[in-house]
Amino acid sequence: MIAHLRGRILEKQPTRVIVEAGGVGYDVAVPLSTFYGLGEPGAEVALRVHTHVREDALALYGFATALELDLFDRLISISGIGPKLALAVLSGIEPPDLVGAIERGDVARLTAIPGVGKKTSERIVLELKDRLPRARVTEAAGDATPAVGSVRDDLLSALVNLGYHRPLAEKAVDASLKAIGRDAGFERTLKQALREVAK
Repeated sequence: MIAHLRGRILEKQPTRVIVEAGGVGYDVAVPLSTFYGLGEPGAEVALRVHTHVREDALALYGFATALELDLFDRLISISGIGPKLALAVLSGIEPPDLVGAIERGDVARLTAIPGVGKKTSERIVLELKDRLPRARVTEAAGDATPAVGSVRDDLLSALVNLGYHRPLAEKAVDASLKAIGRDAGFERTLKQALREVAK
């Protein structure tokens, strides 16, 4: 099993990154919370990895922090939640906010994540409320500011991958760029865009 991967970024998208290590390119699915902290292609990266083995596939899921990996492992332990939905949860809410929402039993906040219904939100709260990784909540992924020209494309791609329709995503991205400016960085602008689509 692959548990940790260190290498050079060959390609990156909001939901996946290809990491070259030892001459091999590993295709790793990542949540947006991890994507925020990735450097540009060519930069070094170190990821904690969950190796998911099925009869027909072997998939790698990468995380910048131990908290993200811990939450991912706990989410996929819940009946009905697979790796893709677990990634969607981590992409739709910051890990410390997820812990807070579960502790408060805030089903409405969890249901606001694209792809997460009310029953799934209730199951997450019920199953994880007493099993949260408290000691790691203070961990935070590093910040990275991508090149200005790619910010709009990355934001659009992120929102579409989260399940929002493209016209709505474009409107939200343009509104957020207008509200806080193009040099605010990907993470801040995405948070603003998510506020825009929630209006």
